[in-house]
Amino acid sequence: MLRRIPGLVWLAVPLAYILYFFGLTATGLLGPDEPRYAFIARAMAESGDWITPRLWGVPWFEKPALLYWLEAAALRIGISEALAPRIPVALLAAGFLAAYWWILEREFGGRTASRAALILGTSGMWIGYAQAGVTDLPLTATFSAAMLLALPWVAKNDSRWLPASAALFGAAVLAKGLVPLGLAVPLVMGRRFQDWLRPRVVAPFLLVVLPWYALCYLRNGWTFVHEFFVVQHFSRVTSDALMHVQPRWYYLPILVAALLPWTPLLALAANRSLWKDPSRKFLLVWALWPVLLFSLALNKLPGYILPAMPAFAALLAIRLDESPRPGALLAACGLLTVAFPITSQVLPPALLNGLSHAPRPHLQATWLIAPAAAIAAWEFSRRRQTLAAVGAIAVSVGIGVLQLKLEAAPVIDRNVSARVLWQEVKTRARQTCIVPGVKRDWDYGLAWYAGFRLPSCEDQPMPWQLEPAADDGIHLRPKP
Repeated sequence: MLRRIPGLVWLAVPLAYILYFFGLTATGLLGPDEPRYAFIARAMAESGDWITPRLWGVPWFEKPALLYWLEAAALRIGISEALAPRIPVALLAAGFLAAYWWILEREFGGRTASRAALILGTSGMWIGYAQAGVTDLPLTATFSAAMLLALPWVAKNDSRWLPASAALFGAAVLAKGLVPLGLAVPLVMGRRFQDWLRPRVVAPFLLVVLPWYALCYLRNGWTFVHEFFVVQHFSRVTSDALMHVQPRWYYLPILVAALLPWTPLLALAANRSLWKDPSRKFLLVWALWPVLLFSLALNKLPGYILPAMPAFAALLAIRLDESPRPGALLAACGLLTVAFPITSQVLPPALLNGLSHAPRPHLQATWLIAPAAAIAAWEFSRRRQTLAAVGAIAVSVGIGVLQLKLEAAPVIDRNVSARVLWQEVKTRARQTCIVPGVKRDWDYGLAWYAGFRLPSCEDQPMPWQLEPAADDGIHLRPKP
């Protein structure tokens, strides 16, 4: 029985556990978005109102309902409040990789599919967003599954999977609004776009999308339309009010970091053969389009280009299979796995004070795993065992991420998350206010753990005050 299990599974299962599930609650919720979305989900679970998202009791239409539903469902079935905001996203990340392998295996063969799944699953951006209770990975998983199911139509005019693809596009619209429809522009280069307008294709999309959007409009009227579509969609492109303005070239270094440790393989993507085959051309346009589209937008965040990652990974795997001598590039990928143990030292201060203020990392013995992975990758490649070379690099990534979680997570929890701060505040929470200037990460994080938002000291002075610290931290002080 055990002999029938594919060898890749013996590597993929423990890697998936280490990368996506181990230490999932080692830090409290981070940033402004994780605790805010979790607060909305908890309100849904407690109130039974699964239509109108509410933040601190007020309708909140920044994002559609899919992530809130997943987190609220996790809470309703008894998953702890520490785990419920993140476990649905981690499961989506791992589940998508299985579907990713299955679809690519049908189109490009098992070796290419296995390489692509390992490359995507161990790339830096995928690992990071797989453990965050935010909307980027739910969007990417649903949108990318929809795009992959359209591959037979793009390549052979086989429309059998289009209804399933359309339903997944509907799920993507429930994950992040109109964004996936803009990202689906590469489908226009397909054989006959009118196939997408047939009733058997349109109906699954509408059945998934319409119920929530229609009910949310009926309950909330024009307020929902204005806030959700006008402000949260179109203003993000043209207005600087959302405070995420970045230069046009912003996504070039982000892409380099997102693909770590596989960035050197981008050298293989510069090949004319990608334009000759319809499937490869489709993957190439899909990979480049999100980067171009969001580079034109005024507001930019790193996770916006996550939907490009599955296409990049598939392209790199295809070209790796065709390259006669990929040993040097794979060895470079092995060396770059040192980025993960380095990150274990750099990440906590970078999250608190910014990357430019993080101290220089100091040499550790675990850094030697990276050159060992490089040597193994080179040797496997020389023997034309490319999948084994990719596997060796993936193992090095797993070890580096394990070190990152064991060493960095406690520091992040203590210095960046509001969870530890809440233990200090909770005995006097009803007597505490927040001084203006405190980062909203602390404000939203404390609201999640308290179950209510602490008042501003300007509006409601209290005997105790939370004040901003010089290092972007926060201090609890008696009122002067």
